[in-house]
Amino acid sequence: MRALGWWLMVVGSLRLASVWFGFFDIWALRLAVFSKSPMTEVHGRTFGIWTLLTCTLCFLCAFNLDNKQLYLATFLSFIYALGHFWTEYLIYQTMALVNLTTVSFFAGTSIIWMLLQWNAHQHQQGYVYR
Repeated sequence: MRALGWWLMVVGSLRLASVWFGFFDIWALRLAVFSKSPMTEVHGRTFGIWTLLTCTLCFLCAFNLDNKQLYLATFLSFIYALGHFWTEYLIYQTMALVNLTTVSFFAGTSIIWMLLQWNAHQHQQGYVYR
């Protein structure tokens, strides 16, 4: 597995912790992410299932870096997540800067790395003789 694949596995594994918090420990999710906002169990479960989907994308993409559609979907999941958290911080003010910094580190690193590796994992197209 290439380095980007390992990175996506690490990010996906860390996201699994957020899934756990969303479903089973809403207080930890509130402290780790939305520290300036009250959260209900429904909010936690919604966050958990959304994060489970993005976690699944990370794992699938890690093993299929040559799949353009999956690569794009995973890349966009980082863009969407980063945009979501930045709006939560700047507009809705539900996050502390330290929490935004942590999220931005992982999403930002993933976005930059995936951009730098955009076409590096594609199979070479050759002629097929029949």
